[in-house]
Amino acid sequence: MPTLSPLPTLAIAPAQVIRGDGILADQGAAISGGIAAQIARLGQRPLVVGGRHSLKLAAPLTGALEQQGLTPQATSYGPDCSESTLERLRAIAAEHQADVVIGIGGGKALDTAKLLAHQIHQPVVTVPTSAATCAAWTALSNVYSDQGAFRYDVALATCPSLLVLDYALIRTAPRRTLVAGIGDGLAKWYEAAVSSGASQQTLIVAAVQQARVLRDILLQKTPAALRQWGGPEWQEVVDATVLLAGVVGGVGGAQCRTVAAHAVHNGLTQLPASHGILHGEKVAYGILVQLRLEEMGGNTTLARAARQQLLSFYRAAGLPQTLSDLGLGDITLTQLQQAAEFACREGSDIHHLPFTVTPEAVMAAMVSPLCPELREKSRSTAPLRPSSVAPEVQP
Repeated sequence: MPTLSPLPTLAIAPAQVIRGDGILADQGAAISGGIAAQIARLGQRPLVVGGRHSLKLAAPLTGALEQQGLTPQATSYGPDCSESTLERLRAIAAEHQADVVIGIGGGKALDTAKLLAHQIHQPVVTVPTSAATCAAWTALSNVYSDQGAFRYDVALATCPSLLVLDYALIRTAPRRTLVAGIGDGLAKWYEAAVSSGASQQTLIVAAVQQARVLRDILLQKTPAALRQWGGPEWQEVVDATVLLAGVVGGVGGAQCRTVAAHAVHNGLTQLPASHGILHGEKVAYGILVQLRLEEMGGNTTLARAARQQLLSFYRAAGLPQTLSDLGLGDITLTQLQQAAEFACREGSDIHHLPFTVTPEAVMAAMVSPLCPELREKSRSTAPLRPSSVAPEVQP
């Protein structure tokens, strides 16, 4: 009998997903009480983790938990999912004797709640307040410094035990958050196609194809979703950014990796000026940088066509196309190099590109995502000198 190689453990999906319109609102007490009953199956002493604004939105759910006989405690996580934040929350969880964690908020709040639950070996419930990421679904948390610079990610043992998606709650989030989620969702295809597009493994093939479906849904439905806020297409796009985007990583696992788009995001977070920019906005810009790198690496025709298609979509949706669009048009060459070097650090996912990538090449791509033509020497994989970085090209 042949010896089979052990396969990686997959955390594919939350154990349960409850979604609806107004299910956490005051007038939805009967339904929120049902959610409280589901949470009661997981634990009796919930620790509710979120930002100050999100914790106010959680008040109806907290009331329902108390009516269910549970003993909830709410606490603010702070500005970032950092090691010091997690240390503080572990102490609070121990004092409260928390046996379930409920995360409510955006991506960083949910990442914090998931990682806290992982560290104290308790189940977690996620309640997203925007459609900016798929953090409510995934078995992954990103850890940042206290100043907001990306440090590392942590693969978690399981996806959340319960995901509660209330469309009424998502509707109250700024339009910008959904646009950012669209950018983050688009990256699933452009990164998975590079890292895993040639795989013949069944689940990875399925994940890559799901990423393509996700891209197509976003390209097709976003215009109507943004025109009619809260309408049917809007809800479909929310499902795509929060749920379907999570499916891609769940089915594909670690082998269906992020590549340059997220590496560029991670590099940009090293610059304090970037900390007001949403995750998905930086990732969307990173897609364009990745496609420029693919052009430089020899995949000229396909990468250029994909980039031109995205530029038109970005303009219509309001996604950033340049450093200036991100509010980083005044960063220095030294700061640009700092971001590029972090993006290219050892172990970075940018090295899943099928050619050698240097910080100098990343710098060149970062300042020229709109460039319609390539210089001959840019097609070489040889490192580019900082002096060869072209000025940013305006549309």
